[in-house]
Amino acid sequence: MKSRSKAMTEKSVSAMISAIEIYNKPDFKYREEIFSVLCINAWELLLKAKVLQLSGNKITSLLVWERKELKGGGKSTKKYRKLNRSENPMSVSMFEAYRIINEDYGLKINPAVKDNIEALAEIRDNSIHFINDDLQLSLKVQEIGTASLQNYLHLTREWFGDILTNYNFYLMPLSFVRDFDSASGEVLNANEKKLLKYIKALEKPYDSKDIGDYNLTLKIDVKFQKVKSTGLPIKVTNDPHAPAFRISEEDLMEKYPWDYRILTIRLQKRYTNFKANQDYHKLRKKLSRDNKFCHLRSYNPANPNSEKKPFFNTNILKEFDKHYEKS
Repeated sequence: MKSRSKAMTEKSVSAMISAIEIYNKPDFKYREEIFSVLCINAWELLLKAKVLQLSGNKITSLLVWERKELKGGGKSTKKYRKLNRSENPMSVSMFEAYRIINEDYGLKINPAVKDNIEALAEIRDNSIHFINDDLQLSLKVQEIGTASLQNYLHLTREWFGDILTNYNFYLMPLSFVRDFDSASGEVLNANEKKLLKYIKALEKPYDSKDIGDYNLTLKIDVKFQKVKSTGLPIKVTNDPHAPAFRISEEDLMEKYPWDYRILTIRLQKRYTNFKANQDYHKLRKKLSRDNKFCHLRSYNPANPNSEKKPFFNTNILKEFDKHYEKS
């Protein structure tokens, strides 16, 4: 049976693929608006899938909890699920899922990822004011969207393994989907000016610093150049001794989502008398020898002698419950 985390990850990928396919259509009048809606949907599902993975696929980790108003005044000590208009439990917002991953589990995400998502969410929220023929705004959407796809690729690979190897993640440059010679000269309305001003303010801190693999925006330059046609040599062999292997750790990452740092943070939040001292390290090392609780993931699966890093199953908490007092 497919886990909740895996099912939500697949939904996220489907939303992102749909966003790319719609954006890359040669004639689509609502390109930027639909892309921003589906791209944000993909991000929200990805972040929530990670929360599920880190929590051992407990659906309660994604619900909104609140204290009820008492008849005599004040609020209840017990927390209850907050319900929506249809009386179904409400789930946390996209940015709350981001906070849970960063703060509650200590799994730090590059700040450029959040700023990129915020810019994309603002585009989505303001999409009703868009003028599709305005090139300046369309280019900005593409810059933010391209960076968002790259950020999505990096995080998905880091969190869930190489599950996107069969997909092409790129937005076709506007040079191919827009007629630049006939681009209208419409002036941005007040709402569009404010939106671009907001995005420009987000971009400013990144103008002079290196942020590694993650980006807020990515500019695309297209140059047409005549070149000689050359073929890429490919060699197919039926040699049974030729090296061939397939690395897929998606299931292992699902089963063992916590590294040492996340485990320690979770224990600190869970117990009142917990200390990361010798007693803790001794107990952790003892439990690490049981593959029910720990998996040693190789840095290079193709090399049996490469260094290994321990990752832990969330069920290890039950063992620590026997030695510490819960908050």
